[in-house]
Amino acid sequence: MRNRYLDLLRFLAIIRVVVYHATGWAFLTLAFPAMSVMFALAGSLMAASLDRSGPAAVGRRLRRLLPSLWMLAAVFVPAMLVTGLAVNWRLVFWALPLSDPPSNGWGALALSTIWYLRDYLWFVLLSPLALPLFRRFPVPTVIAPYVLLVAVEFGLLPANEVVQDIGLYFGAWLLGFAHHDGMLRRMPRRVLVALSTALSGLGAAWILTHPGPRGFDINDIRLGNALWSIGFVLILLGLAPARAAWIDRNALVSRAVTVLNQRALTIYLWHMPILLGIITVTVRLGWGALTPSGIALRLTGLAVLLALAVALFGWVEDLAAQRRLAVVPGPRRAADAPLVTADAAVTPGRVTAGAGARARPDDPALRPTDAPVVAGPRATVSGASP
Repeated sequence: MRNRYLDLLRFLAIIRVVVYHATGWAFLTLAFPAMSVMFALAGSLMAASLDRSGPAAVGRRLRRLLPSLWMLAAVFVPAMLVTGLAVNWRLVFWALPLSDPPSNGWGALALSTIWYLRDYLWFVLLSPLALPLFRRFPVPTVIAPYVLLVAVEFGLLPANEVVQDIGLYFGAWLLGFAHHDGMLRRMPRRVLVALSTALSGLGAAWILTHPGPRGFDINDIRLGNALWSIGFVLILLGLAPARAAWIDRNALVSRAVTVLNQRALTIYLWHMPILLGIITVTVRLGWGALTPSGIALRLTGLAVLLALAVALFGWVEDLAAQRRLAVVPGPRRAADAPLVTADAAVTPGRVTAGAGARARPDDPALRPTDAPVVAGPRATVSGASP
């Protein structure tokens, strides 16, 4: 049985990312820190997959992660080579993005969201070592990435994008482990809420006193982002229901959540190049202003063209997940599984994914930023902003 609450969180996170990129509304980063939420969900489901399959879970995650990237590369890498991208050995990172794959000028922003796949890949590779370490020393293990982030932010360690991202997001991934093992569920509610409030309060104070180039957009304020987001994730996962049956009682909501979850990676990878194309056309036609009508036009065009991208390329997610190929996913079935994250299933006597409890004998988911393209500064392929 799938935990539909996790599906709902992923649904909301993807929508938030797409709307933020299209509008540039900085308040959305505070209202719902989507990237940390997505990594936390992925961490919970990765722990479940490791419990079920052991180290083989790493290969399964790669099998489900990479084909959608390869489809994107098959379209854009030849176009970039024709328009000036140099041929060198770093092109191999388009096959396995352990580092940022190369791009030319126009491709850098269009493909800037690939930083998420790079980080996801590293977190998957670290998980077989991190999970047993977390289970033996849970609190120090969760704290360690944030200590690393502080050291990098204050210049005690040299900056490196992968290291910075581990500091910013791997703690959320580890909180996903805590959710899977039931640690957050067993924590007294008053302690959970107090801890979340304290961390979010520290994050808010840092954000207010250290605004970035776009004001209080937390993508520009790493330390504030980390503190604010960890408090947010603690509440979302610590107070998570075991089930969210109400989702499936509404056919429209159920279908929307299912479709987006089974096409999450396609939507994430393709929304940025589509959005840049829309902006280019509307600016040339004089419709590019961020007025209410301009935003409505941009979001409508994005929704229509994303639906087309899903129809054209979404089947790759079915192929990677070994599901029946479909132009549009059908009604939710127990055998279906979310892409990029682990299969969620419950087997007799053992919770193996996302149910918020670890199996015991007595126990029945631009630089790391989702920066909007409307912000103006030129980005690199990792999503970096100046």
